[in-house]
Amino acid sequence: MSQLDLDQLRTFAAVADAGSLTAAAPRVFLSQSSVSEQIRKLEERAGQVLLRRGKTGVVLTPAGVRLLDYARRILALAEQAQREMRGLALEGDLRLGITDYFRPNEISPLLARLKLTYPGLRLRVEIAKSDLVRAAYARGELDVAVAMRVTEAGASDAAADPAWVLRREPLVWLAGEGVDLGVAGDPEVFAAGGGTSGPDASGAGASDVDMSAASLPLLCLTESCSLRQYTEGVLRRAGVAYGVAHVTTGVAGLQMALAAGLGVACLNRGAMSDGIVPWRGAGALPALGMAVFEALPPRAGEDARAGQVRDAVVAHFR
Repeated sequence: MSQLDLDQLRTFAAVADAGSLTAAAPRVFLSQSSVSEQIRKLEERAGQVLLRRGKTGVVLTPAGVRLLDYARRILALAEQAQREMRGLALEGDLRLGITDYFRPNEISPLLARLKLTYPGLRLRVEIAKSDLVRAAYARGELDVAVAMRVTEAGASDAAADPAWVLRREPLVWLAGEGVDLGVAGDPEVFAAGGGTSGPDASGAGASDVDMSAASLPLLCLTESCSLRQYTEGVLRRAGVAYGVAHVTTGVAGLQMALAAGLGVACLNRGAMSDGIVPWRGAGALPALGMAVFEALPPRAGEDARAGQVRDAVVAHFR
């Protein structure tokens, strides 16, 4: 096998991430035909077919899956070597904040990649609600931050900066799998006159017991949570009667309450976990918007470490 080429490996990784040659082209600043040529040359060097092309995109072959793992490690080491030769090796502490709505199973690979790329960096990771992450970043208590923002159903996202958006996910009405809430799917159950029918609770695991049986049992985070504010807003505007049935301080607690069958919650699709499914009565509820996950933009005067790690975070999720 001929020596592997870094540019071809970089293009191959971009195609694997983007799902097609066409989508990968702008990521590596090449034309679609140039991307195709680089993949062809890489397959010749590897002596293996790496991609299967179809109408909906590309699929990695078993050989492609194996090479992709090597490609990511080779590219990360090449980036690290280049930075060290330029005197930009990162050392010291870096404080990284991530919203707890982000997919938990995707945070570990990110941290592993950062450790591989910057072995001298000591990460201090904080997982918290988006409003707390944003506030801590604004106070200078975090160096790099990933937060969630909600957009209205059908609305354009004028606030988005494409340079920092990591992904968009639909918001979904969720409930416990196989749970019968007694209000399944009948719009007449949710009589007009939306709003809570019991005093709101603010502590972790607190529950409103004085809630009408004819109202939607809503599970949510504390009042400062932007997603809770959005959820209650869409229910009120639609005239849906609801009661806050359970309040928790974190997404993990919300997932446990859903799985236990305590009610319905609005969450991003990526926050679904075992025992949680789209609620079968969601047709009676208003349409939901999108959750936008983004790296918070650079601040004036930040050091090289923050900028490089932020760029690495963005690159990892694209």
